[in-house]
Amino acid sequence: MNTENLIACHECDLLQRVPEQHGSGTARCRRCRAVLHRSVPNSLDRTLALTFAGLILFVVANSLPFLAFNLQGQQTQTTLITGVKDLYNQGMWEISILVLLTTIIVPLLQLLSHLYVLLPLKFNRTPWKMALVFRLSGGLAPWSMMEVFLIGVLVALVKLVGMAEVIPGLALGAFALMIVILAAASANLDPRIVWKRVAYRR
Repeated sequence: MNTENLIACHECDLLQRVPEQHGSGTARCRRCRAVLHRSVPNSLDRTLALTFAGLILFVVANSLPFLAFNLQGQQTQTTLITGVKDLYNQGMWEISILVLLTTIIVPLLQLLSHLYVLLPLKFNRTPWKMALVFRLSGGLAPWSMMEVFLIGVLVALVKLVGMAEVIPGLALGAFALMIVILAAASANLDPRIVWKRVAYRR
């Protein structure tokens, strides 16, 4: 039996064949009409470009000042990593580890895993342990909570405005833009490109 292009519906478990799609389009389940697959034109090129942009923004967000506080003529600058260190030094080591994981380590691992898998595919090569790394990348997604962290920062800014002059840094803008870039990369990635290569190797 030819199992190529077979997919099980995530809603009703109906096993069916997804037709080959050229260009953009959406395949739906024949029984429950749930979305089975969305075809994205130039998925590999788009996702790679967004991944490189995300890496650049990651470097900016973690190397430049995130916020600056001006209180009575004294200015203090903070970065993402200094915020983590301050939480740790204040005895809140659980929160500091959580912030480190969800805002720095996990987003970096997501970007690097996408690059590790997709860049060789662009040149018709198959990276070592590609399926494992790609599955790991998907499993990391729920642990990336940059949006929650950004909302917390904005709430803190509103409360601090009356106490001191708060100056947003370039890193804050880069961090916010990186959230959008990561979401766009995930939306443009067609997983079938990767899994077809895994099946081809077998």
